[in-house]
Amino acid sequence: MPRGTLEVILISAKKLHNSDFFGAGSEPRWNESFLFTVSGSVSELNLRLMDKDTFTSDDFLGETKINLEPVLAVGSIPETCYNVVKDQNYCGEIKVALIFNPEW
Repeated sequence: MPRGTLEVILISAKKLHNSDFFGAGSEPRWNESFLFTVSGSVSELNLRLMDKDTFTSDDFLGETKINLEPVLAVGSIPETCYNVVKDQNYCGEIKVALIFNPEW
């Protein structure tokens, strides 16, 4: 399995309920990126979406699972929409771009 770094760029979201944390109601925009080290036999990225509450517990908005095999093979995946599910029900979508930089 390839080793290297995976950049996950969160672009935007649609129809997420209870997403007051993002400041845009049900259609927040992130334009935020995260860097992860990839090693071993990792084949899937699990993204758990939470809102941020000040005086109460943060709310779980849903999650998505992204197959990493395509990005590990070609190096990048352009902005792509992924369904967000909660309790096995569709509850919105997020748009994510992926960039893999292999370690030589």
